[in-house]
Amino acid sequence: MLINLLLGTVVISMTVIVHTLGLVAVANVMNRVAERRPLHGYRRKVTAMVAVMYGLFAVHTVEIWIWAAVYWYVDAIPHFENALYFSAITFSTLGYGDSLLKQDWQLLAGLEGISGFLLIGWSTAYLVAASTRLGPFQAGKHF
Repeated sequence: MLINLLLGTVVISMTVIVHTLGLVAVANVMNRVAERRPLHGYRRKVTAMVAVMYGLFAVHTVEIWIWAAVYWYVDAIPHFENALYFSAITFSTLGYGDSLLKQDWQLLAGLEGISGFLLIGWSTAYLVAASTRLGPFQAGKHF
């Protein structure tokens, strides 16, 4: 159990770092785009929001792959494709239950679920902030 907690803490730390750097990168790209071409007009604002969504999706994809690599490396799941599937459904807290870890590593999956829940929530907060700053929504009018 202690190994699960220690490894989970390390992986959570890694994904928080990836998430932080990813959000900074998405913000920097959007700021550069907004400086070069002011985001006036509905189409440009919608395009900016789509770009933010793709950026957030890319960040979450990297985080899911990190967890999958850990599951595969410790042999909690023998095939990487299965580890990736398991990680995606666990990170998103969907958890179908059709794919399971070896019993020795089950606590790690719980830690991924909590981590994914928090990181997706963080992305949601960022998306709301971006939608009022760069997107087609206005604070006070739409929120």
